[in-house]
Amino acid sequence: MFETLIRGATVVNAEGVGRSDVGIAAGKVALIAPGEAAEAKTIIDASGCFLLPGLVDAHAHLRDPGLTHKEDFSSGTHAAALGGVTTVLDMPTDEPWTATPEHLTDKMAIAEGRIHVDVGLQAVVSRDLSLVPRLLDLRPVSFELFTADVPEGFLFATLDDIAEALKALAGADTLIGVSPGDQSILAGSAMRDHSGTIAAFLGSRSPLAEANGIARALVAAASAEAKIHVRQINSELGVETWSRLRCIADASVETTPQNLFFTAQDYETQGAGLKASPPLRSPHDVDALRAALSAGLIDIVATDHAPHTPAEKAATYAAFADIPGGMPGLQTLLPTMLRLVDEELIALPDLVRMCSTNPAERFGLGRRKGRIAAGYDADLLILDPRQSCTIASADQVSRAGYTPFDGWTVKARLTNVFLRGREIVREGRLVGPAQGKIVTRES
Repeated sequence: MFETLIRGATVVNAEGVGRSDVGIAAGKVALIAPGEAAEAKTIIDASGCFLLPGLVDAHAHLRDPGLTHKEDFSSGTHAAALGGVTTVLDMPTDEPWTATPEHLTDKMAIAEGRIHVDVGLQAVVSRDLSLVPRLLDLRPVSFELFTADVPEGFLFATLDDIAEALKALAGADTLIGVSPGDQSILAGSAMRDHSGTIAAFLGSRSPLAEANGIARALVAAASAEAKIHVRQINSELGVETWSRLRCIADASVETTPQNLFFTAQDYETQGAGLKASPPLRSPHDVDALRAALSAGLIDIVATDHAPHTPAEKAATYAAFADIPGGMPGLQTLLPTMLRLVDEELIALPDLVRMCSTNPAERFGLGRRKGRIAAGYDADLLILDPRQSCTIASADQVSRAGYTPFDGWTVKARLTNVFLRGREIVREGRLVGPAQGKIVTRES
């Protein structure tokens, strides 16, 4: 007998769709069969609905520890659960940055009993490369390497710096995330333009800086035989560089929903709410990014969920670049991706591929997360296409208290979310206490 049987849904995996019943036992998917007689303690009729694997957000800042006035493990994973993100991969830029084995074990302990979805932790590569072996022993889902715009102790500004760091991780069973940038362009722009305007901010983080950062990361990864993941790209020049060079290394790439919908012109109306890095680009860049997404050149869509308090965003700053960078996104990843499905830019299997299967596989969780298959964690979403939903700032549970997608309507509604077979969200509300676990890279 199954614990739960979900009947009649159209199951969506990256490979395609098909009508099936799904049985759940011991937190795992135990049966996928169309119309097969089976008994269960709980039977859910999902006729007319889609059944998706839970989303895996590969790029989020939960702000815990040290920055919990902005967000913490509880509030951030609450937002994730309501948005159908059942696994959050948390970036290492809290206070302190997750740079040592002690920082990583402390962070794991802080999360215990407080997370509503599963969380994988990422470690940062610091200039002290001797820390790498002991960090690897703790099996973080990935390491993060920064090439611009970070404190000196974490900055790998030159090609030689990047190559040496990647060599220290080459051969290890891990993934290295690289945020593409160019510190020389950042510094040069600051010397030339002191105006503090939006234009100055855009110039300091130009498509040239992004493209050069991508090229250096790929060349260094090829030289070191390291596995890398290029963080959010959003310019035509960046996309072109990626498409020409991606085959030389074991590499994947991501973008974010905001980069697919907003342009730099939107700073005039939304200003601080949209300020993040990389900056938003021109309509031409957005068109190029959307074309790349539709063509399958983008491996992963993640959120870069990076909340700040409303007061921090609303304060007065001397320069646009000084506004705290980042915005919430965990609760809106699914509806914004569904918006792209509504526009017929992608199909539901593409959504699953970029937001579930690929991030799970790339970040070392691919034998338990990211697809609906026998033996996988029963992280499941029931999506009703007969209903619609409207994204609203008033409904956001992140401490940021807003969403740049306020008022947008999507032609489907998330009705139920399951984490390892247990229902955690029903009709937009949490069900039961926090049940998430810290997940580590598969050995």
